[in-house]
Amino acid sequence: MATQIFTLLGVLIGALTSYFATTMAERAKFRREMATRWDERKLDTYIDYLTCIKEIQRAAMAAGRARDEGADAAEALSDMEESENRRSVLFETFVLLSDERAATAAHTVNQRTWELLRTTRNPSSGVAELRPIPLVEALNVLHEAARSDLTISSSIPDR
Repeated sequence: MATQIFTLLGVLIGALTSYFATTMAERAKFRREMATRWDERKLDTYIDYLTCIKEIQRAAMAAGRARDEGADAAEALSDMEESENRRSVLFETFVLLSDERAATAAHTVNQRTWELLRTTRNPSSGVAELRPIPLVEALNVLHEAARSDLTISSSIPDR
């Protein structure tokens, strides 16, 4: 009888050990999948947001060049405003998904973008007035913060 109890206890302990090991493995797998899912969403949001910033910058420079050449800047200004509207919406998703460092860098990019927009909206502004706005420097800081948030190494590995 004692042998049967020991056998039963051994089977019970083995089953519980197997259950807990499987449960822990499944939880870890779920956490990895969730992290990957959010990282993919984060990356897509970062790319979309930065694309809008670059579109705003290109349209602003096109408007400045048009003014310098005495041409109509209306189309470039329209493109700029359309990209600004998209940027505004994307920024909310950006802040929700990013870490604090990336969100702070994005706020700085927004401020530089607003300076660019304000200057471009002035009918007398040409390329010379747009170039001094430090948007590229703010973008570089944002790129570094985004890489850090996504745990992407900023150095190129040795081959």
